[in-house]
Amino acid sequence: MKNWTKRSLMGAALASVMALPVVAEETISAIVIDGYPDRALWVKEFTNFFIPEVDKRLAESGNYKMNWQENYGGSIVKPKGVLEGVQLGLGDIGIVTTIFHSSKLPSQGISGSTPFVASDARAVAKAVDEIAREYPAMQNEFAAQNQVYLATGVVLDTYQMFCSEPVEKVADLEGRKIAGAGLNLRYLEGIKDSAGVRGGLTDFYNMVQTGLVDCVMIWPEASKTFKIVEVAPYMLKADLGAVNTKTVTVNADYWANLPDEVKDVLQAVAIDYRDHVAGIAMDRAAASRDAFVEAGGSIIEISDEDRAAWANAMPNVAQEWAATLNENGEQGTDMLAAYLGKLQDAGFTGVRDWTAE
Repeated sequence: MKNWTKRSLMGAALASVMALPVVAEETISAIVIDGYPDRALWVKEFTNFFIPEVDKRLAESGNYKMNWQENYGGSIVKPKGVLEGVQLGLGDIGIVTTIFHSSKLPSQGISGSTPFVASDARAVAKAVDEIAREYPAMQNEFAAQNQVYLATGVVLDTYQMFCSEPVEKVADLEGRKIAGAGLNLRYLEGIKDSAGVRGGLTDFYNMVQTGLVDCVMIWPEASKTFKIVEVAPYMLKADLGAVNTKTVTVNADYWANLPDEVKDVLQAVAIDYRDHVAGIAMDRAAASRDAFVEAGGSIIEISDEDRAAWANAMPNVAQEWAATLNENGEQGTDMLAAYLGKLQDAGFTGVRDWTAE
């Protein structure tokens, strides 16, 4: 009979542990792209929130580790080039600014086609993202671009009008040249003799400074970030509405080779990033308006009657949007009703019923 000592028992236990197979942590590279600079809210929070959160969750199992390579500000693609960049594999993960791609991603125009309804980024982000998961249209459109949809983001609390000359009511916008980034240019069709000029957020400052346009449609946080007050110190508070403009996508070929655990984490964090960014946008909205005034800007709020008149003077862009989706074999009419229903349940009813013909 053997006489086991404490030391021999410990040695046997150690030998047993050492005999177990060692599972090596696998490193997965991920190239992230966006054409906007890293000071843009959604880019900054991808660095500060999305990436650390993915790393934290993967570390819980210890099976995988990400090697992030972030490329912003035009280092790989310009702002309008993210969709194609992810499609071609220039980036593995991208933040697509969807308003630049209305023909390829028509369903992403759902909030932009329903102005004057909700000025809360959180409510709009959640409603749009839920629509994307309940109806196949949005995911189908990204699949056609060789991408996997993760989540929709809303980074603006609401579009406002920023002008180089004083404005006090909608009538003061008549005959003005106004810059916008996409669908919001359709809002100008309700203003007599106004002319829409397409541009991007990084272009707007120079467009006003050089006199190419008189006004720009952006949101207060962006006006602060890009110092719009220096060239357009008059804000007409029209509360045109929060709009989804950012979608996190993954190259489909890259996605196919990811382990399921990594896929699950990316999908979960994308939803948290959606709510995180929208929450920051709302937190910063009031502060950004205050900063605008402190920097010498003036804010004029139009009346409810003026907002309603503007909305009713527009063509029914929501119905046009739904018809486009219907013609593509998608459920445009149902999506529109469901989306507005979600916003109504969240406490937001528009000044115009966009479901009415």
